[in-house]
Amino acid sequence: MSYAIFENGGKQYKAVPGTTVDIDRTLIEEGAEIEFDQVLLFSSDGNVQVGAPIVDGVKIKGTVEEHFKAKKVLVFKYIPGKRVRKTKGHRQQYTRVRIDEIG
Repeated sequence: MSYAIFENGGKQYKAVPGTTVDIDRTLIEEGAEIEFDQVLLFSSDGNVQVGAPIVDGVKIKGTVEEHFKAKKVLVFKYIPGKRVRKTKGHRQQYTRVRIDEIG
């Protein structure tokens, strides 16, 4: 089994061929190809390559499946005795990418 750790938008993700990864929203259309070249670690059949800081010659190819929003996260601030009640909500936008090939 091969897998890779890549960086996108300051965050690190694990890519395994045939699975999906939810990354921060990108402006690429659904159904389009996407390529990640910031591969930090690549493992194939027990052979591990660690980059310094990136592994040369290894790229991850995938297909954008959909753009979606995560569930709403509610933040409630309450200060007793001062009648302060504040509610705030946030929905993070993501892009789901199907990993097609690592190599």
